[in-house]
Amino acid sequence: MPQFFIPSKEQMSPVANDYSEIARYLGYQKIVVPDEQISALIKSSADEMLEVIQPQGVYEKFDLSVEYDEQKDFGSVIFSDVKIESKDLARNLRDCRQVVLFAATLGPQCDQLIRRAQVKDQVKAAVFQATGAMYIEKCVDLLNEKIKQDVAAQGKDTRPRFSPGYGDVSLEVQKSFFRLLPCQRIGLTLMDTLIMSPEKSVTAFVGVMG
Repeated sequence: MPQFFIPSKEQMSPVANDYSEIARYLGYQKIVVPDEQISALIKSSADEMLEVIQPQGVYEKFDLSVEYDEQKDFGSVIFSDVKIESKDLARNLRDCRQVVLFAATLGPQCDQLIRRAQVKDQVKAAVFQATGAMYIEKCVDLLNEKIKQDVAAQGKDTRPRFSPGYGDVSLEVQKSFFRLLPCQRIGLTLMDTLIMSPEKSVTAFVGVMG
């Protein structure tokens, strides 16, 4: 049975580390920090985007079978009616008997905000892009923590999340997420190019150990 997740505005509200994360997405490093003007733009953009985004997610747990042989350079995972041959995913999910699939998005308002800025102000558009990246990561972290709490209540632990497109896992795997999860109920669609819409969206596997 799929579960839905909607973080509160309070949970999503940016803190100091989030502003630093936006700066990092913009290319700033610890030794090169944004000047006062850019720092002010980062904070105002974060406030503006927080007002319009609608972060939400959906997730479901499936029984899992994993084959992983490092010496033979082989790995595969099976859940539901899906089989994925992937050494990297099998390594991530080794010792797991269940896997959680999740999808999360900030909603179309985030994309619209970025597109409007691209017409009027390229600098602000770049900051909005970085801000959106921060917010979807924050949303995913909150969802991941909810999943960890769910399985911890059963005396189990989780592996680090792993998304399609990383390592040797093809974006084709996105199709299985959209077939098994009711992604349309959180306003998320998969285009023919295998890119998700809205853009600021994430899918991932979370292995359940024990």
